[in-house]
Amino acid sequence: MTSKSKSRSTPGAAITDQSLPARSVAKPGAALKALRRQHGWTLAEVSRLTGLPTSTLSKIENDKMSLTFDKLARISAGLRVDISALFSGGNGADNQIEASGRRSIARVGEGKAIETKNYSHLYPAWELLNKSIIPIVAELHARSLEEFGELIRHPGEEYAYVLEGEVDLHTSLYAPVRLKTGDSIYFDSGMGHAYIAASEGPCRVLSLCSAPETQLIAATAGRLREEHAPPAPTRKGRRG
Repeated sequence: MTSKSKSRSTPGAAITDQSLPARSVAKPGAALKALRRQHGWTLAEVSRLTGLPTSTLSKIENDKMSLTFDKLARISAGLRVDISALFSGGNGADNQIEASGRRSIARVGEGKAIETKNYSHLYPAWELLNKSIIPIVAELHARSLEEFGELIRHPGEEYAYVLEGEVDLHTSLYAPVRLKTGDSIYFDSGMGHAYIAASEGPCRVLSLCSAPETQLIAATAGRLREEHAPPAPTRKGRRG
């Protein structure tokens, strides 16, 4: 009877162990230690940034102290990381991102070309849907804010790098800023903004936007003039 009882319980235990998926255990202490090492911070530097004693931080990193919300908030604010980053599962080795493997190569002048009153837009990687970042190469037409008209707004954030010429970036919250070839700017694109050509000859900007592609196009929908299918011709020296 004893052996039969064991034979019945053993398979049951095996099924329980093997059928349940492994759960990722949150290890905020390990995540904090990994973050600190990644940036080369000492405990003293983290203490200065967060206002928490080094002894407290050491106990947190070694899972000898529970993290209260107050401590979490101070670490998050002091190190400028989202609180969720401290619950990412530990040292990062068990949180490797699975790569989708997709890619898109755009040769010179290739992409989806959209002509507007103020810009000649070229969208590389047009065929990739649901991108997190939208790259746009824009040649600027307007040479004054009066010529440009109403400022453009769209969700997300934007990084702009001047490829050619000089550019005046006008926004609804800041004074205009002059950007020369090689200069760049990162800003909240929910602000009204306009790129204005500020030098003779072609003025071109590479923009990386976090807004959905459809919303970026909709932001200039009232200014569309024509649309060309890829591959598009290079526009050096063209004016629309």
